[in-house]
Amino acid sequence: MALLPILEFPDPRLRKIAVTVDTVTDDIRKLAQDMLETMYAAPGIGLAASQINVHQRVVVIDVSEEGDDPRVLINPSWEPLSNEMHQYQEGCLSVPEFYDDVERHSKIQLSALNEHGEPISEVAEGLFAVCIQHELDHLNGKLFIDYLSRLKRERIRKKLEKKHRDDIKDALYEAKVKAQEQAKLDAQA
Repeated sequence: MALLPILEFPDPRLRKIAVTVDTVTDDIRKLAQDMLETMYAAPGIGLAASQINVHQRVVVIDVSEEGDDPRVLINPSWEPLSNEMHQYQEGCLSVPEFYDDVERHSKIQLSALNEHGEPISEVAEGLFAVCIQHELDHLNGKLFIDYLSRLKRERIRKKLEKKHRDDIKDALYEAKVKAQEQAKLDAQA
């Protein structure tokens, strides 16, 4: 298994629409296991393949409090089972450190394949329903911040762009310091 890098907003690759998985293969199962490992390490409760720059319709979710109920959903889809909507505070591994209220359907019908390629169909409510809707948005190139006002989205974009610039500056500085230290060691040898 491997930890995979998670794309962060405003990376344009997050807007790419994922394609259907034709056949559930060992490669797809390995992808799902790597995604679960990445999701747990982040830590998060859901991860779409689009977030790791794999544009296939694969999602992993674990909304259990103990983190011991991993779900693999391949080619997932959902339909609302009622018009009742609820607001939930959402965050996202691709939009780190930002949270806001998003209105979602409170009860949905989930259809997907599991990691064995077997069809599953179930009613989802509460946090599980929210997570499904959130992750399937990713597969369609949509982020939870798209539900927010343009002003809020722009603020988040600017803060994350600044964070990315600062991270690059920090990495360059650390590389320079390491190079100087190595040059000193080489000169002493």
